[in-house]
Amino acid sequence: MKFSRPSPYTEGQQGKALLNRRDFLGSTATGLGAVALTHLLSRDALLAKEVPLIDPARPHLARDPHFPARAKNVLVLFCAGACSQLETWDYKPELFRRDGQPMPGGPSVTFQGPSGNLAKPQYAFRPRGQTGKMVSDMLPHLAEWTDELAFVHTLTSKSNTHGPAENFLSTGFALDGFPSIGAWVTYALGTENENLPAFVAIPDPRGVPQASINNWGPGFLPAEFQGTPFNVRNPIQNLNRPENVSAQGDVAARNFLRQIQEEHLASNAGDSQLSARIASYELAARMQLSVPDIMDLSTEPDYILKSYGADDGDNKVKADFAKNCILARRLIEKGVRFVQLFNGAYASGGALNWDGHNKLKPQYDVHAEIFDQPAAALLEDLKQRGLLEDTLVVWCTEFGRMPMFQKGAQGRDHNPNGFTAWMTGAGVKGGVSYGATDELGYEAVEKVSSIHDLNATILHLLGLDHELLTYRHNGLERRLTDVHGYVLKELLV
Repeated sequence: MKFSRPSPYTEGQQGKALLNRRDFLGSTATGLGAVALTHLLSRDALLAKEVPLIDPARPHLARDPHFPARAKNVLVLFCAGACSQLETWDYKPELFRRDGQPMPGGPSVTFQGPSGNLAKPQYAFRPRGQTGKMVSDMLPHLAEWTDELAFVHTLTSKSNTHGPAENFLSTGFALDGFPSIGAWVTYALGTENENLPAFVAIPDPRGVPQASINNWGPGFLPAEFQGTPFNVRNPIQNLNRPENVSAQGDVAARNFLRQIQEEHLASNAGDSQLSARIASYELAARMQLSVPDIMDLSTEPDYILKSYGADDGDNKVKADFAKNCILARRLIEKGVRFVQLFNGAYASGGALNWDGHNKLKPQYDVHAEIFDQPAAALLEDLKQRGLLEDTLVVWCTEFGRMPMFQKGAQGRDHNPNGFTAWMTGAGVKGGVSYGATDELGYEAVEKVSSIHDLNATILHLLGLDHELLTYRHNGLERRLTDVHGYVLKELLV
């Protein structure tokens, strides 16, 4: 090993080495190496983490991503209650052959109790589109989109309980208190429309999901990045002008309030919390004008209402969910960065969501009728308007279902070992599938993936490196993907 010779100069005299030709050339060589090393570390994202530069007075101002993005907006279709992969997207012919037989080496007890025998899918499967992928008849309208969807069949979760599993799907952690993915995205990128919330959650007409506001909460991120929940049944409260106040008087009051706020802020320069609070009040004032307009679906033509099923007079829940889908499209159209659209509510024995423990087939008949036509019409509407070119759409659920029925029941128990999600839209290949579960659909065996991988891929399409998107909390650089996550590049264009 070759060692450099010691410097003859004492401490404080090293600068004199530059007067010596040999030392000058040696130092130059070392400096060039340091420049090269810095370039390599920067290229591989190994230097100090960058954090978004946020103006407290305009926290939702659009910000640049880490690299050029394929998607500008995200729409998440979240089927709460754990929709069965075996009745929808993950075709397992072996289940048809072994229907009614014990599962070889299978668990004798699952989440809710003793296991019964293997049970075939409760709906027929048939080949779809140019790819010929086998998809269930349960969702006939969405099945027509098979050639444009990218499936992930090997998702795994850290929990088989609805609340923690919803937390894990939405925040990357099973525990409470962590930021939702929508909060992370709006923290990083802001929004293109400052008259509407950057992040909107649209709960199901039947109620909120099991983990409730955790799915759209800010966690330890600044509160202004939390999602704003509303839907057609429950609009944002207290936005309407009081009946005894005229429009002219309302404008005058707001202008006067803005003048007072500006004077107060000028006397408290540098108070970021005050700036943030004023910004939130100003957003609320702008929403008084923008939200009622975007909630007014009377401007939609009849053919749009009909295509979504929003005119269904026999199924009120379906009609309202369809209107929620139209609302989601209108929000994306206006540049809202992240929209989270829920189908299914809280734990109810499967009556209000996809938690099919006891009577899966009769309950799924109800839920599929509510979900299928509106969701497929939403995709078609986005496509026809050119919005899918910049919008990433993700379908997901918190975990899957077991290949056997529960003992004494006609439904499936919770299964976090292998389940399905899909993506379509900006930057996504159509008609591809990633990974596989075993022949019975019990667990992921080929290209096993995780919620962290799914979330890393969503961020990547938005131009965000999931390893660089951090927030310092309690002495740790926290990430949506914790210390995990790989981008599923095989699904991307």
